[in-house]
Amino acid sequence: MIQQTLRSVWPLFFGLGVIGLCMGAQGSLLGIRAELEGFSTIATGLLMSGYYLGFLLGSLRAPGIIQRVGHVRSFAALTALASVTILVHALIVDPWVWGLMRLLTGFAVSAIYVVAESWLNQAADNRSRGQLLSIYMITMLAGLSSGQFLLNVSDPASFELFNLISILISLAAIPILITATPMPAFEAARPVSIATLYRVAPTGLVGSFLINACYAMVLGMGAVYASRLGMQVSEISLFMAILVVGGMLLQWPLGKLSDSMDRRTVIAAAAFAALLFALASAQVGLAEDNRHLLLALLFGASCFPLLALYLALTNDQLEADQAVGASSTLLLAGGVGASIGPFGISLVMDQWGPSSFFWSLAIMSGLMAGHALYKRISDPFTTSTEPTSFQMQAPFPVGSVLMDPVPEDAQQAEPARPPLGEQSST
Repeated sequence: MIQQTLRSVWPLFFGLGVIGLCMGAQGSLLGIRAELEGFSTIATGLLMSGYYLGFLLGSLRAPGIIQRVGHVRSFAALTALASVTILVHALIVDPWVWGLMRLLTGFAVSAIYVVAESWLNQAADNRSRGQLLSIYMITMLAGLSSGQFLLNVSDPASFELFNLISILISLAAIPILITATPMPAFEAARPVSIATLYRVAPTGLVGSFLINACYAMVLGMGAVYASRLGMQVSEISLFMAILVVGGMLLQWPLGKLSDSMDRRTVIAAAAFAALLFALASAQVGLAEDNRHLLLALLFGASCFPLLALYLALTNDQLEADQAVGASSTLLLAGGVGASIGPFGISLVMDQWGPSSFFWSLAIMSGLMAGHALYKRISDPFTTSTEPTSFQMQAPFPVGSVLMDPVPEDAQQAEPARPPLGEQSST
C-alpha cells in the first residue's frame, strides 16, 4: 500500500527535497555573506528573523490563497516568488532589503508546505499516514543537511551560489506541476484559542514556543556563530549539516519511548541532555580534535526531536475534532518563538561574543527541561487514557494544521474525554 502511495507522490517528495536543499543552503549562505559584507550581528539576526516572521504570516494567509486560486496555481506562484527573492539578495546587498526578501521567502515556503502536506494527507490513509509523514520528515531534514554542502560549490562572495539556488527552486516545481495526481480540496480548521490550549496543555504550548525559537536560533545564526569562531566555509557547512543530521538520529527512538511512558519525562530528560551538550559546546568552542562536531551532533540529537514530542503531548489531550485547530495554535506559538529567536540571540552574541550562542541554547534547553519536570511533578496524571501514536515531525510544521493525527476508529468512537477547556493541565 505504501509503495503505491509513494509512486503517486514521488514528484512531491522530489520537489520538497530540493526545496529543503535550497533552504538549508540559503540560510547558511546568507549568514556567511552577511559576515563578509560587514553586517552587524544585530542586523544579521534581525534579517534572519524576517524569514520566520514571513513563515508565520504565510501559514496564516496561505489558506485564503489556496481557497481562491487552488493548489496548483498557488504552488507555482509561491515557488516563483521563492526563486526570485534569493536573486535579489545578490543584486542588492543591503540588510533592510535582505530582511524584506527573507520575509517574502519565509512566506512563500510556508505556503508551499501547506500545499504539499495537504496533498500528502489526501494521498495517505490511516494505515499509511504515519509512514508517509515520516518519509516526508526525513526528506526535509535530508535536504536541509545536504544543502549545507552547496556552500562548497562556489565562493559565497560571488553571484553563483545565489543563481544556483534560484535554478534549483525553479526545477523543484516542474514534476509537481505536470503530475496528473489531483490536488485535494482545502478545508479550514475550527480555531482553538491560545488561552484555551494553555489551560489544557501548557507544556505543549510553552514547549512549542521554546523549541521553535531554538530551531530558528540554530538555523538562522549557526553559520554566523561558526564564522565568528574562525571556521572556513567547508567547516561551516559541515558543522551546520551535523547539527541537522543530529536532529534525525533520535527522532524515532524518543518518540517510541514517549509512547510507553509520560511524555513529559522524556521531554525533560532530552532537554536536560541538550542543556549539558550546549554547555559543553560553549566551553569547547572550536577544537582541533573535532570535539565541537561531536557535541553539535549530540545537541541536535537531544534537542531537535522535542518538537514532535510536544505535538504528540498536546494531541494526547484533545478530542478528534479539536486536533487541527490546536495544531494551528501551536504553529502560531512556534512562529512567534522562531521570529524572536535569531534576533534575540544576535543581541546576546553582540554583547558577549560567539560563545554566548551555545550558552543561550543551554538556557532555552534548561527552560524546557525545568518546565516539563515541574508540570510532571505538579500534575502527575495525564487526562488521556491512551497516548496519541507518535509521528516524526519536520522543523516548524505548517501543513500539520490540515492533518488530523487521531486514528479513524478513534474518530468514530464515543468521546471518552471531557471537552477542550474542561480538562486538567498537562
